[in-house]
Amino acid sequence: MSDPRITVVVITHNRRQELLRTLGELARLPERPPVIVTDNASTDGTAEAVRRLHPDVRLLTPGSNLGAVGRNLAVRHVRTPYVAFCDDDSWWEPGSLSRAGDLLDRHERLAVVTARIVVEPGGREDPIVAELRDSPLRGPAWLPGPALGSFLAGASVLRVEAFAAAGGFSERLWLGGEEELLATDLATLGWWLTYDEALTVHHAPSAARDATGRRVDGLRNTLWFCWLRRPVVPAARRTLHLARTVPHDRASLRAFGAALAGLHWVVRERKVVPPAVERRLSLLEESQRHSAARRYVG
Repeated sequence: MSDPRITVVVITHNRRQELLRTLGELARLPERPPVIVTDNASTDGTAEAVRRLHPDVRLLTPGSNLGAVGRNLAVRHVRTPYVAFCDDDSWWEPGSLSRAGDLLDRHERLAVVTARIVVEPGGREDPIVAELRDSPLRGPAWLPGPALGSFLAGASVLRVEAFAAAGGFSERLWLGGEEELLATDLATLGWWLTYDEALTVHHAPSAARDATGRRVDGLRNTLWFCWLRRPVVPAARRTLHLARTVPHDRASLRAFGAALAGLHWVVRERKVVPPAVERRLSLLEESQRHSAARRYVG
């Protein structure tokens, strides 16, 4: 069942044990995908462990923490038409990569296929799955599943051609909700994103995470995205909603301050999306406001 169409890319930072478990799971996949790991300047012996225990994995060590841009670096080394992103604390279920490859083969304007996510231990569905399954967006008749406005990098397979055309992940956003900007740029270029219930990714959330730091970066990136791509009225509406509803604490203040500090380059790089794409973004606002998976807390 070896499948030559898909490479798996993993970014990691100071999660040696979680990464080694993930690489073990990927090595057991029947698709036998090539795997590329970008080690974002880990100091816990991650690179040495990968070299010793998984010599078949291509290891990239840029020497600094690139965040999501570590995926861009890895994709430059990909020689397959599709790339499956994977977090260092998650792994793909056997058969899912091949099914994603079949969907991308069949639909030439499909750029992203996102999988169902189950949380381990226990195998319960991640709360975000309900939003993916019940997406309010309407796609073309050929789309094999619900149309999406964004995706989750750790649970998605992408067409390398589309990823490159949209410029990959933004260096400005670094990490934390970085998918939204890329997804919108893909839509602007005429690509589509979908959810497929038959694909599964297992996620065992790492205890080694800075929840507050991720909240700050995620909120900052949401604000930057709004003002980079949306018209003034919806951007202002989203900003005011966030100002009213996020916790009124030091972390939120840091996020708004960081967003304001980037105003100069946001204005310079602002490119408002076409009306058709903005209509899709507007349709997503209601689900975002009530999302159990988009709460800026921690």
